[in-house]
This record gives sequence, C-alpha cells and structure tokens, in this order.
Amino acid sequence: QVQEVESGGGLVQAGGSLRLSCAASGRAFRIYAMGWFRQAPGQERKFVAAISRSGVGTVYVNYVKGRFTISRDNATNTVYLQMNNLRPEDTALYYCAAGSYGTDQGSYSYWGQGTQVTVSS
Repeated sequence: QVQEVESGGGLVQAGGSLRLSCAASGRAFRIYAMGWFRQAPGQERKFVAAISRSGVGTVYVNYVKGRFTISRDNATNTVYLQMNNLRPEDTALYYCAAGSYGTDQGSYSYWGQGTQVTVSS
C-alpha cells in the first residue's frame, strides 16, 4: 500500500505559479507510476499528468501542456507538479495517485487527500 500526502496548494493570481508536492510512503513508491488529477466543484475528477515509475515517461492533458511539469525523486519518495501561467479554470482540488501508468482514474489504486489550488482573475 502507498500512503500519500499532498502539499503546496494555495491562492495565487492568474499568471502566477505553484509547485505541488506529494510525499509517498517507503519502498513501494518506486514500483508505481504516479499521476495528478483535479476536481472542481460540480465537475468530475479529471486527469492532469502522469509519470512512469522510472521517471522517463510523462504524459499531460492538452490544456496544461507547456504550463505544467510533472517530475519525481525516487530517493525522497516525492512526486511534484510545477504549475506555471496559472488560469482561473485551473482552480480545483488536486490529488496525487499511485498505480499503473495511464490517463484514466481506473489505472490508479492509491489516492491522497488532495490539496486546494485557487487562481484568482
């Protein structure tokens, strides 16, 4: 089992940046791909980005390409989401997840509690 704690969310103005972190438990982290998803009020949870277990492969949803970067540090069991040029429509609760490398929620087995990102216009 993977336990995950997200941090780094907050309130920023449009055009600003945030870096989200997801700290995961022990040895199991290295055998899982990691993904970021987000959920806005009244909306379903949606895929944002994923990274393979080695860190070599990455994939992003189209509307964050060029603005967001996912990375991982297997030495510290941490996955990051660097978010630049934020837009009000990026406002959501952001979750990290561990599982198989993919873009669907069903690919992931373990989920964190989420961290709130709010972007003002």
